[in-house]
Amino acid sequence: MSGRIFEQRTTREGWGRGLVDLGQKHDDVVVLVSDNTTSTQVHFFEEIFPDRFFQMGISEQNMAGVAAGLSRFGKVPFYVTYSAFGVGRALDQLRVTIGYTPCNVKVGGGHSGISVGPDGATHQMLEDIAIVRAIPNFTVLVPADFDQTRKAVVAAYSIDGPVYIRFGRENVPCVTGPNDPFEVGKAQMMADGNDCTCIAMGQMVSEALLAHDALAEEGIRLRVLNMHTVKPLDEEAIHKAARETGAIVTAEEHQLYGGLGSAVAQVVAANYPVPMDYVAIQDHFGASGQPDELLDAFGLRAVDIVMKVKSTLERKA
Repeated sequence: MSGRIFEQRTTREGWGRGLVDLGQKHDDVVVLVSDNTTSTQVHFFEEIFPDRFFQMGISEQNMAGVAAGLSRFGKVPFYVTYSAFGVGRALDQLRVTIGYTPCNVKVGGGHSGISVGPDGATHQMLEDIAIVRAIPNFTVLVPADFDQTRKAVVAAYSIDGPVYIRFGRENVPCVTGPNDPFEVGKAQMMADGNDCTCIAMGQMVSEALLAHDALAEEGIRLRVLNMHTVKPLDEEAIHKAARETGAIVTAEEHQLYGGLGSAVAQVVAANYPVPMDYVAIQDHFGASGQPDELLDAFGLRAVDIVMKVKSTLERKA
């Protein structure tokens, strides 16, 4: 469908390398993990800063509480585990102990999305954005690739308050470079166009770029925005897209309800209503399978974005 080719790397490595970048600059950075050191790539940090690394075992709720306590004594804790447990199991601690206080704790949600693959529905966290963005005081970041995840980790340090960073396990296409700017709360224009806008997050940004190329062959000009910050949302970029392109499709590796699409629709409806559609998990739990098979099966591909864009343009007309 497109001649565009991307290098592949994991966002979880970006998370791990970003922690090392911070550790080398800031002595107050500490890392906590829940019995999945290598899976979440924090072994990079452990090898260099063993005195600032805490293996908490399978006790996500306790880990959140310990991280909150460390933040009260001047540390900047980054705690990480699979998002299904770090968010799902520790919701009370995220909401009350970290969010309500609030505490300067940074949360890594690893192995997020359907692309975890064979781990199956119990480990495929598809609701984390809906949960965390609803908690007051949290910043929510969903970087698109390795380099952007690395930058998001570094940027999180400078935010005074709780931050959630979502990342996955598998290789994903690299759509940004090490020198590209990263600004929390500011969407990144990946491709310009004035017929329709695709607002995407995470690895769906690469699918949106493939859709852009396919549509261009048919004379349809698709704008692609990388909405790496889901909270605070770049409302100005959304307003501009609605005004200038008149149609919006969102793309996310997350449930339809409560995720990026819901957040964008809220802004669009209140300010400049235009036809919209959504590429997302359609109110289903995940399933076991290979990551590529699951992305195909659940309609999270460039071809699905293309179809949604075309149907949305029909309503625009």
